[in-house]
Amino acid sequence: MNIVLTQTPPPPRFDSYRPVNLTEKTMEEHRRKVLLKMEEARLDALVLYADREHGSNFAYLTGFEPRFEEAALVLHRKGECFLLLGNENLKMAQHSRIQALPLHVPHFSLPCQPMETEFTLPQLLGQAGLGDFMRIGCVGWKYFTARGEEQGQLFDLPAFLLDALRQITPHGALVPAAGIFLHPADGLRTRVNANEIAHYEYGAGLASHCVGQVLDTVAPGKTERELAALLSPDGQPVNVTTICATGDRFTDAVVFPRDKRVTLGDKFSVTLGLRGGLTSRAAYVAKTEQDLPLPQRDYLTRVAIPYYRAAVTWLETVGIGVTGGELYDAIARVLPKEEYHWVLNPGHYTGDDEWVTSPFFPSSPAVLGSGMLLQMDILPGIPGYGGANAEDGVALCDQALREELQRDYPETFRRMQARRRYMQQVLGIRLKEEVLPMSDLCGYLRPYLLDRDRALQKARG
Repeated sequence: MNIVLTQTPPPPRFDSYRPVNLTEKTMEEHRRKVLLKMEEARLDALVLYADREHGSNFAYLTGFEPRFEEAALVLHRKGECFLLLGNENLKMAQHSRIQALPLHVPHFSLPCQPMETEFTLPQLLGQAGLGDFMRIGCVGWKYFTARGEEQGQLFDLPAFLLDALRQITPHGALVPAAGIFLHPADGLRTRVNANEIAHYEYGAGLASHCVGQVLDTVAPGKTERELAALLSPDGQPVNVTTICATGDRFTDAVVFPRDKRVTLGDKFSVTLGLRGGLTSRAAYVAKTEQDLPLPQRDYLTRVAIPYYRAAVTWLETVGIGVTGGELYDAIARVLPKEEYHWVLNPGHYTGDDEWVTSPFFPSSPAVLGSGMLLQMDILPGIPGYGGANAEDGVALCDQALREELQRDYPETFRRMQARRRYMQQVLGIRLKEEVLPMSDLCGYLRPYLLDRDRALQKARG
């Protein structure tokens, strides 16, 4: 595959993004699917733990993550549900998308807040219907896949909650159950419907719009903070640390934008992740290779072009019926790990979390299917060079799902089709018909950020 740096018109950009709420039908679908999975796993009850950083499995049923504090949800196999909430989240029970009885559990509140309860935590769990001889599934936020360890004994609930659960069911069984949501082949959060695609496309598209503004503005003399101001995403919550960094990153352990000024020849990286997708770019602040430090003037051929070839391979390979192992092997062939030193999976599912779970690992049998939101995530690391990155997400939609999107969410579908046309007709990337880009910048990479007229493309013929 021949990759060239050439005159390239910019991709279509949209600024009319509007939030799309999840419907009652979608939320009821979530509840029914979880109950079915519980039945398959022979669980009497499910306990979902959440905090502000790790609340997406909890929100799959409630529609919200706990603010400030921790929380737990107890769902019984016949559908009875309890919300265990701290002082500042108790009011959220009335807004829950799943019908649930609230229980005040101040143990989940912030340090030294009022502990006005006469009940111990095991007693409160008992009020939520938990008791001895029950088989209870425990869900935090992580699905463990470590080799050499007994996966059935790894829990990611805090000790004070896990100890209370063990105390209340000494003759029962506690089992890790995050796979209900996160298993790479059939976890519930690896498939979404048309309503959810439109809901998440708002965040993915908005993130790409903001990053695009930075790419259009970056110039020597600008500060990281000036540029990062363009990443303000309508007050929406970010799901990764926002990056806007010039030169060497993480000096003095600072990971956020500061008053450091952009200099000609700097490495530069910018990342914004919202619910639905992340857009990230890494390149050089330069107009030509002559602006780079002398040892890095072969950056285009040494790093950027090989990376972009792998990105195009990913975009052209991903599709319904492909296994995660097949895509992994395709990337390993065009971008050998031993030479380019990438260590993470070359992509993952996305959604509320930036990284939900991943089907892309060696020999992965997970089959990609309609309704998956997937994000390319290939991170080469060549000593002595800045990185190259064009990370964005796509949705896989069969004909029925595409027709539903077009009918119910025409603006979302119109943006996706415009992005497809650009990628195919301008960038030369051959997308399968089921691949719908979630980002305005999908497939677009300028290795020299000051050269706003040229980008990498797949050569024709």
